[in-house]
Amino acid sequence: MSVTDFVAKLNGIAWGPWMLILLVGTGIYLSARVGFIQFAKFGYVMKNTLVKLFSKQTAGEGEVTPFQALSTALAATVGTGNIAGVTGAIVVGGPGAVFWMWVSALFGMITKYAEVVLAIRYRERNEHGDWVGGPMYYIKNGLGKNWTWLSVIFCILGSLAAFGIGNMTQVNTIAGSINTAIDAFGGNTAGNSFVVFGQSVSFSSLVVGGIVALIVALVLFGGIKRIGSFAERVVPVMAAVYIVCGICVIVTNIGAVGNVFAMIFKGAFSAEAALGGAFGITIMTTIQKGVGRGVFSNEAGLGSAPMAHAASSETDPVKQGLYGIFEVFMDTIVICTLTALTLLCGAAGGVEIPWGQSGGAELISASFATVFGNQLGSLIVAVALSLFALTTILSWSLYGSRCCEYLLGTRVVKVYQVTFVAVILIGATLKLQLVWDIADTLNGFMAIPNLVALLGLSGVVIQLTKEHFKK
Repeated sequence: MSVTDFVAKLNGIAWGPWMLILLVGTGIYLSARVGFIQFAKFGYVMKNTLVKLFSKQTAGEGEVTPFQALSTALAATVGTGNIAGVTGAIVVGGPGAVFWMWVSALFGMITKYAEVVLAIRYRERNEHGDWVGGPMYYIKNGLGKNWTWLSVIFCILGSLAAFGIGNMTQVNTIAGSINTAIDAFGGNTAGNSFVVFGQSVSFSSLVVGGIVALIVALVLFGGIKRIGSFAERVVPVMAAVYIVCGICVIVTNIGAVGNVFAMIFKGAFSAEAALGGAFGITIMTTIQKGVGRGVFSNEAGLGSAPMAHAASSETDPVKQGLYGIFEVFMDTIVICTLTALTLLCGAAGGVEIPWGQSGGAELISASFATVFGNQLGSLIVAVALSLFALTTILSWSLYGSRCCEYLLGTRVVKVYQVTFVAVILIGATLKLQLVWDIADTLNGFMAIPNLVALLGLSGVVIQLTKEHFKK
């Protein structure tokens, strides 16, 4: 068995049906135990998250404001998966994949809520006085020292996954989208290429990698406060621009919206009913692609986002946990849905979708092109993907650093960060399908130690939730 086949088999386990059932099942269980507050207290959640974003927030040394913590976590979750990933899931799984993506998000809100609550409850100060937390800390401090081995496994997986899922694959997407935009404006990136390790590399990809590495280094070496400050400025802008452009495509094809929603609901249980023909898309494929993309996009249950939220100046675990609900809502219910509607409305505008095969960001570019033209459409997607991927790199640099710090101490963090920045150049210039698959697998297996902790400490989450809402 080749390495590629072995990794593919592991990936099938990491993101297979049983893992997805475990992830969604944990969300359903926790939701029932806390009284489905994502529905019953939705107004309260928005009042204490979205509304508070417009009020002044302050933070002390070694911590960030609740909004900065949210922005840092959102920067990681709102990434290339929201554009290329969602598109690929719909093409392979049919329009019904969107319905199952919604289902995973509705229950994933409470999974993320529980992660953030526990991150605040069991966080610590490190040698520099910064708040640090996440699955490794609530495993150690919550489940007890006998479970330390589980926290070590989580950190090994997290520190390695950060190089792939949060670094090389992201910058590779940035370089690819910028090259596509350059070619759309009459450039010839393929003509300015050279060979590295037997692969053709465009000079523009190398330049992009260098610029991204410089930006990441300037922000990353400034610590958690600089990452939070950068995220709170970039994330709202990038999300707003993408949302507005997507709405333009939807409004232009407003007559098709009713049919699009009909395709989504029909396709959730039969791809043939939605598409009017047989495309080889089974109901299992639809569910797996929808749930898998939802979880992969919002990261509910993976244990990554709590590492950002743990640095918040908020002292009430439940108050910060509400931002976890908002985070999943914004990532999946808003942005992923917008991508889905843009793609499906674009199909009404003439974009051909290769159902049951494969597709990515190029289909969203084509959908934008139906309204903005080919050049501007490509530019919009290139800018959106670049910003989404850049902020994901920054957030995952924090996650990887926190995992490394837990394993080896604060002195090794700088070495890890320098290596992380250097690897960006490799990611920008080489084709990395195997690296993507390995990182995807590590990312999926991160969920197991985290879910064990969430279920083991569910009583703490329930108690803190009840106490908060009794006040």
